Amino acid sequence: MPVKVRRIIKLEIDIPGLGERIKQAREASGRPVTQLAKEAGISRNYWYQLEAEAVLGGMAEETLRKIEEVLGVDLGVQFDD
Repeated sequence: MPVKVRRIIKLEIDIPGLGERIKQAREASGRPVTQLAKEAGISRNYWYQLEAEAVLGGMAEETLRKIEEVLGVDLGVQFDD
């Protein structure tokens, strides 16, 4: 069996106001942060950091997609690929 080689491309984009959109969607859901964060697989503190846009190093796209899934929303973040 041949050895596979994987290239991981790091692409980051700035999304102004994303934290506020997450917060608004959370508030509209009526569910507590503790529950949402657990469902998204992140800590409550990290969720609040995202809402405050105080995350160093950015957020993984996988995390964003999980938050969208948990909240049942599309936050409008698209990569040009």
